[in-house]
Amino acid sequence: MNFEYNETQSMIAQSIRDFAEQHIRPFMMEWDENQTFPVDLFKKLGQMGYMGILVPEKYGGSELGYHEYITIVEEISKVDSSIGLSVAAHNSLCTNHILEFGNEEQKNKWLPKLASGEFIGAWGLTEHNTGSDAGGMSTTAVKDGDYWILNGAKNFITHAISGDLAVVIVRTGEKGDSKGMSAFVVEKGTPGFSSGKKENKLGMRASETAELIFDNCRVPDANRLGEVGQGFIQAMKVLDGGRISIGALSLGIAKGAYQAALKYSKERVQFGKPICEFQAIGFKLADMATEIEASELLLHKAAYLKNNHKPVTKIGAMAKMYASEVCVKVSNEAVQIHGGYGYTKDFPVEKFYRDSKLCTIGEGTTEIQKVVISRHILKE
Repeated sequence: MNFEYNETQSMIAQSIRDFAEQHIRPFMMEWDENQTFPVDLFKKLGQMGYMGILVPEKYGGSELGYHEYITIVEEISKVDSSIGLSVAAHNSLCTNHILEFGNEEQKNKWLPKLASGEFIGAWGLTEHNTGSDAGGMSTTAVKDGDYWILNGAKNFITHAISGDLAVVIVRTGEKGDSKGMSAFVVEKGTPGFSSGKKENKLGMRASETAELIFDNCRVPDANRLGEVGQGFIQAMKVLDGGRISIGALSLGIAKGAYQAALKYSKERVQFGKPICEFQAIGFKLADMATEIEASELLLHKAAYLKNNHKPVTKIGAMAKMYASEVCVKVSNEAVQIHGGYGYTKDFPVEKFYRDSKLCTIGEGTTEIQKVVISRHILKE
């Protein structure tokens, strides 16, 4: 295997680094403090091709692979993981669901707008009482001629307020039946479709999170993605790619926190020498660097499998689980290395620390990843 960036990845990495330094870093703490979702930033990202990373060129996308996708999410997240999270959710969940399961008419209708950043996408699976148990959802869609009537709510949805359309999975059959759910695209402005309050979160504060609410919302059957009853199965396949996204997000956080800690440890002098020269700190840095390398290798193995249309569920779950736990550990150690300064907002590690925890929860908790992994290895 070739572990070096190819020319495309190198160009993309430098491009997104420059973009992040100019358009994200100067404003990231203001966005974090005020929970501002910077819509205009995502329009600029769309102009650069980073809102349709995996979308074929014929639909207005960049037609890149998963190695490049990891590079983009990682580089953004090294600066501001809130923005990395929103880029990941838009690309891998909403946009990718339409790409994977939409018909040609649906792809031509929505993908160009999503890929250009004209539209920001949301994706709705989770509900108030169904997090890991997504199959027990209560939001329903009832057929009414050429329409479906949606009632219920989705919870913890990225871009629920600012999104221009949402792909939602709702119940069209019996509760708990894996073939009793279907997927629909609902556009902003559809009567009966609204959003709830923005969640006041520990971290990832510039990435908007809120409810999606359906009150006798009439959605045309033409907005249904795939066959009736296939929504849950589609969602699980979409989450295979989503796990790579959260792994890439985790990798970016871990690298950002590690690089900040390494820099600080070389500059901070105690007892007459830089603290990096003390074994206690050097060993922390060694563990951090090693676990980051392992995370990156797992992620790019998952990307290889995904690019080559090979089964990715087990490795994707491993990569997401491991990288997310590593990013929490590395961020924690980065704060510790900074000492009291790490607990202040004058240094970047406190934000990495706050942001990191979501990675072990979103798009399948660590515990759910272990369920997925164990089921697969027991079948082998």
